[in-house]
Amino acid sequence: MSRVCDLTGKKANNARAISHSHRRTKKLQQVNLQSKRVWWPQGKRWVKLRLSTKAIKSLEKKGIDAMAKEAGINLNKF
Repeated sequence: MSRVCDLTGKKANNARAISHSHRRTKKLQQVNLQSKRVWWPQGKRWVKLRLSTKAIKSLEKKGIDAMAKEAGINLNKF
């Protein structure tokens, strides 16, 4: 399973680690993903999603139906 947010599509970012002597090595900045059960009122059931922390904050503000419609996701499959 890849580390991608279900609603926002966020994934790892390529970056560089720079040491004190200014040596550069590649590193990955992973997304902070959390497994979350969210109540879906339209489907009258719980939906389990892997969400980034930013998506969880947006979910509380916008609601699950608006976020899923924006992402083009069918919640019946989760």
